[in-house]
Amino acid sequence: MLTLLPPSEGKAASGRGAPLKAESLSLPGLAEARAAVLDELVELCAADEEKAREVLGLSEGLRGEVAKNTELRTAGARPAGEIYTGVLYDALDLASLDAAAKRRAARSLLVFSGLWGAVGVADRIPSYRCSMGVKLPGLGALGAYWRTPMAAVMPDAAGDGLVLDLRSSAYAAAWKPKGEVAGRTATVRVLHAPTRKVVSHFNKATKGRIVRSLLSAGAVPRDPAELVDALRDLGYEVEVEAPAKAGRAWSLDVLVDEIH
Repeated sequence: MLTLLPPSEGKAASGRGAPLKAESLSLPGLAEARAAVLDELVELCAADEEKAREVLGLSEGLRGEVAKNTELRTAGARPAGEIYTGVLYDALDLASLDAAAKRRAARSLLVFSGLWGAVGVADRIPSYRCSMGVKLPGLGALGAYWRTPMAAVMPDAAGDGLVLDLRSSAYAAAWKPKGEVAGRTATVRVLHAPTRKVVSHFNKATKGRIVRSLLSAGAVPRDPAELVDALRDLGYEVEVEAPAKAGRAWSLDVLVDEIH
């Protein structure tokens, strides 16, 4: 089972650990593409702070993020699961999982990223600012840029098991499962049951709790149908729409009564 997550806009500080070792990151087939994004991002932020702030879509109050990007090669690195913060990651709370669940997380969680393409939660990275919606002057829109390298590595990363896709639309643009892989992919919406509406904070928090529940239970569903059963066994109310034809992803709605 492979779970695909979005990153968070906000990130924890890099800390004082050893700097990035790009060759140690998961999905080594992305190394060349990562190096190109890293080179352009660092150069942009070092050369012209105002232009970098405009390209990265940063407000005046986030001006310090530009300077942070200039130090990506030398800043301390921490596990990605510690760097990413925010609603989903607070609910997932990787640090409080038991040892077995942490090992499962390291094997099965991939976080998509405008800078790295995708990284495992145990991969050591520095704090950075570069969303998938950014359009770098030399490389163009990152969502489009990553499609070719991601298409080359993700089918192997997906293996022959379930792909649980919890990414937001901006990050889903970087890789869309196709063919046989799509047929064993499940996407999830979280709906406020009384209104049948998606509420952003609520959606993110519940997705974090879903991943945590599966990791804690040691559940390893092999396909979307088994995922539905596993989630129901864990107490989630799930509605499912099987694809109308082969080669399409399954759509799951998780219904929750209370927004918290």
